[in-house]
Amino acid sequence: MSREFELCPGRRVGGEQPCFIIAEIGQNHQGDLAIAKRMIRMAKDCGADCAKFQKSELEYKFNKKALERPYTSKHSWGKTYGEHKRHLEFSHDQYRELKKYAEEIGIFFTASGMDEMAVEFLHELDVPFFKVGSGDTNNFPYLEKTAKKGRPMVISSGMQSMNTMHQVYQIVKPINPNFCFLQCTSAYPLQPEDANLRVISAYQSAFPDIPIGYSGHETGIAISIAAVALGAKVVERHVTLDKTWKGSDHQASLEPNELSELVKAIRTVEKAMGSPVKQLLPCEMACNEKLGKSVVAKVTIPEGAILTLDMLTVKVGEPKGFPPEAIFDLVGQKVKKKIEEDETITEQAVEDHVKKVKC
Repeated sequence: MSREFELCPGRRVGGEQPCFIIAEIGQNHQGDLAIAKRMIRMAKDCGADCAKFQKSELEYKFNKKALERPYTSKHSWGKTYGEHKRHLEFSHDQYRELKKYAEEIGIFFTASGMDEMAVEFLHELDVPFFKVGSGDTNNFPYLEKTAKKGRPMVISSGMQSMNTMHQVYQIVKPINPNFCFLQCTSAYPLQPEDANLRVISAYQSAFPDIPIGYSGHETGIAISIAAVALGAKVVERHVTLDKTWKGSDHQASLEPNELSELVKAIRTVEKAMGSPVKQLLPCEMACNEKLGKSVVAKVTIPEGAILTLDMLTVKVGEPKGFPPEAIFDLVGQKVKKKIEEDETITEQAVEDHVKKVKC
């Protein structure tokens, strides 16, 4: 069982704790502060635990040529990639305003720090935890510096290998034990055959002392629900107010009705996981009373007879008698009174019956 830790104040993850659901707003706010607030409210209303953004200090994330590169995509907000990213990037003051708004309505707020300077700002902003995007998971100096801040970490693993994830574990664990890995495939939208949910189980085996989760970019909610059934303790999904909006992430994002359904489905799955102990439950008693079968006499059995298997059969009987699994235990036992054909065999009819205990 994965170790628990406090991801946000008063909210633990791992172990038997409920799945922590992150609504990844990212940059689906179109660079509009009012839309960003609407999306935070939507995440709260749909039942998500956290509204998350992406923060970059562009000159630290990209080199000059990358920012000057022409950007002619239909999703572009500018002639160059730098103009496009600047349109979508909120200022420090705007981030402070968004965090304050999230706190006012009662939802946790954080962001992926997309470079080391962004992490410095988010640390100053006092976010509850750092999200490490897949693009920085193999950025080992970044990981080390982020881990040293002492805040919990959620680390996505898109584009990485198991060998790299072992290295990530070995770097982060000695510095900061409060982190988890998310299985992730960095494709937008993600095709089901590329989700590789079995990696969740592989991570659980390889890293049994940390929680494991899932970050999805697929359409729909079925795969994320399956991830929870496999034991994901954190689920992150991109969200949008409208999938037709400009931007490459919208198509792989959940609209409000889908996010709401996902949250409900995850909570239902968590209830359904239940107990590993298999036993007759109180809710099954009515069905057992009505349809549960008993051992009955296949033929008339005279008083004093020694029971053989060909004397016995199994039917829904009235009254209840020995359960079907006791039929082999009855073989070789002596009856104390005559039992009519088709009559239920009860304890009162069998001499000194002692149920055999299976080892």
